[in-house]
Amino acid sequence: MGTGGRSGLRPGKGNPEGVTAGKGKTDEVTVTSATDASASCQYRCIECNQEAKELYRDYNHGVLKITICKSCQKPVDKYIEYDPVIILINAILCKAQAYRHILFNTKINMHGKLCVFCLLCEAYLRWWQLQDSSRSIDPDDFIRYAKEWDFYRMFAIASLEQTAYFIGIFAFLWVERPIRGKEKLNFTLLLKALLLSSYGKLLLIPSVIWEHDYTPLCLRLIKVFVLTSNFQAIRVTLNINRKLTFLAILSGLLVESTVVYFFQRMEWALGSDCAIYKSQDF
Repeated sequence: MGTGGRSGLRPGKGNPEGVTAGKGKTDEVTVTSATDASASCQYRCIECNQEAKELYRDYNHGVLKITICKSCQKPVDKYIEYDPVIILINAILCKAQAYRHILFNTKINMHGKLCVFCLLCEAYLRWWQLQDSSRSIDPDDFIRYAKEWDFYRMFAIASLEQTAYFIGIFAFLWVERPIRGKEKLNFTLLLKALLLSSYGKLLLIPSVIWEHDYTPLCLRLIKVFVLTSNFQAIRVTLNINRKLTFLAILSGLLVESTVVYFFQRMEWALGSDCAIYKSQDF
């Protein structure tokens, strides 16, 4: 989950009202392009989730000052000063502040590519397990093993199951919304958050390359990590409590499990190992 945070910014020294070094008068405040003066552009405070019009101000002579939130009296987004590696570590630790920075205060358009790559990783793992379970000494099997159809089929199944997972989450939140009396849900932002928070699936490839006796355990841990990331992404995006977020995740898993059962009943030849893998992990 790379970020577009601005690194190296430091609050201006001296008078916070805008008096620059060596001058006794107050300079005119100019808002930088990063703050986007457009009224439609809104940022969020990473501490209290309140809306903010800007992240920092650029005073004359290059003096920069981070905006203070009017609600909690803390910096709106301290991460604009942080290195992207630090932000990534905080995101891996599932800190809500890091998620708010990434989802609300940066412009990341890689969620579509990340989704496709994660699905490719999952499809490859299923294809690899299917071929491994069907390995035979018959020479004709080598021709079948080289076919790409099984991989494409695994990719299609993985895509449908992930779609079912998202539909389950959206359906629960849509049904629950009138009960809470909240405003209309931003499903586009929620979908982006879910796609970005599924980056943990990239760890599937290393777990296959460096196969060992603990691979099944690693796959379970990756599944738990992805679900935890999705949990935090939903909670931060919609600003709801943990109970509702947990029920949303549970609804998604229920719909996804129903789709998996349907595929098995339709004899889509998932393979015995893939079925075990799906029931335990993805």
